[in-house]
Order: sequence, then C-alpha cells, then structure tokens
Amino acid sequence: MNSILIADHHPITRMGISALLEREGIYEVIGKVTNGKDLFRFLRNRIPDVLVMEIDLPEINGITALRTIKSEHPGTKILILSCHPEEMYALNAIKAGAAAYLSKTASTEVLKEAIHQVARGGIYLNKEISERLNSGTIRSNNLISRYKKLSTREIEVLNLLSTGKRNKDIAEALHINEKTVSTYKTRLLKKLRVDNLADLINQSRLLQLKTT
Repeated sequence: MNSILIADHHPITRMGISALLEREGIYEVIGKVTNGKDLFRFLRNRIPDVLVMEIDLPEINGITALRTIKSEHPGTKILILSCHPEEMYALNAIKAGAAAYLSKTASTEVLKEAIHQVARGGIYLNKEISERLNSGTIRSNNLISRYKKLSTREIEVLNLLSTGKRNKDIAEALHINEKTVSTYKTRLLKKLRVDNLADLINQSRLLQLKTT
C-alpha cells in the first residue's frame, strides 16, 4: 500500500483528497500538513511514498522546497497542485523534481489518474499540455519560447516581480541576497528582450494570459 502525505493549506482540499484516496483501497494517508514548517517537520520523522503538495504552501517557496525534498528524499514521488497556469509552470516543476503538475480545477478522475501514474513511478502531464507540446503550438510562440529558456530560478524571480515584490522581499523569499536579485533582473531583461522593469512585469502577465 502506498503511503501518501498531503500538504495543502485549504482544509477542504486536504479532506477531499484524503477521502478520495482512502476509498481507492490502495493508499494510506499518513499525514496532512498545512504549511512548510509542518511539512519538513513531518518529513524528519516519516517519509511518504507520494507527497501531494500545493505549490503555494505557506512559509516556503514551492519550487525551492521541491528541490530540497527531492535532494533529501529522492525516493519520494511528488505531485504538485497549483492554481497557476499549467503551461507556464508544469515543465519547470518537473525539472525541479516533481513527478506531476496538476491544476486545482482538475476533476477527481484526473487527480486519481495522476496519482496512480506517479505512484507507479511515472510522470504525469495532462493530455492537453502534452498534445500542445508535441504539436509545437507552444514552441511556435516567440514569447513562450523565450520564457522556456529561462532557468528555474529566473522564473521564480520573474513570478515574484510580477506580483509586485521588491528586491528585498524576493531575496528573503528565495534565501538569496539583494545583489543576486538585481543580477537575475538584468538577465531577465536581456532574455525577454525588454528595456525596463515595467515592461518585464507586463511580459510576465502577458505570458500568463497567453498560456491560460
């Protein structure tokens, strides 16, 4: 029986996923946590086969936490739940170590399918994303193509910038210094071919519109 840990700050989400999986009869939900501190505290004592983790879990940076967990517990398979556009974030989550990336708007059947796939050692991306990637629809878009060339850390900085975070806030969130944040901003301006911060933020928001 596969052991499951659910990390999400929404009570209904935690309870719903738990009930759904327990009905399957092949999973054991060994814990439910609501924030990053509780997640890492739990992992110090017990390691699940599968971690179902919200990307916006309070008190941690999701992608950074994902990399840390995979480094410390490589046998744990991680399914990411998110409200963010899948086309923007899914491949970067997979790159950071996730076995699946799923929108919170997905149906229960899709969630079950994704968890089954992950538990078996596979990687899950929904059919629409896979088809669009295979057909080259995303690659053909110049803006998306430039975005896909960004590193995971550059994407993290860009996402925080787009929400109005200052250099100091970004540095604290990503555990880096402000000078490093400035370096990432310079790289982003060059890679996304814009001249100032306002245009950079507009590019980020345009990306979200183009990929929803």
